[in-house]
Amino acid sequence: MKNFLDNYIVMHLCKVEAGFPSPADNYIEEKLNIEEYLIKNKESTFLVKAAGESMLNVGIFPGDILVVDRSLEVKNQSIVIASINGDLTVKRISQKNKLGEIYLQSENIDYPDIKLNEESNIMIWGIVTHSIHHLT
Repeated sequence: MKNFLDNYIVMHLCKVEAGFPSPADNYIEEKLNIEEYLIKNKESTFLVKAAGESMLNVGIFPGDILVVDRSLEVKNQSIVIASINGDLTVKRISQKNKLGEIYLQSENIDYPDIKLNEESNIMIWGIVTHSIHHLT
């Protein structure tokens, strides 16, 4: 992993049109350090591999590598890695009503949300900041 993170990749600072390209765009090149782009706090960041389909509608697919930062504050609508009775899951933290009820929300209607309460044995491990997804 160290060799990968030390490599810089040339980044072309231009828009990539999904339709027809514009010949008038200015193309500026710079080097992009993948580690600096993906990781803001190295000491508190870790990677996990996604499994399952509960977060498909937010763009997290089975096999994706998730970048997780433990130093970030959990807020309403944060996507988090949580430990539920010792099992890790990725879900969205959601306050769904005015009663203050908090849920771990799936982003796929085929998977139920998990209501948190005082008896819940849940620990938040960190906030998902990026999902690395293969297109091939």
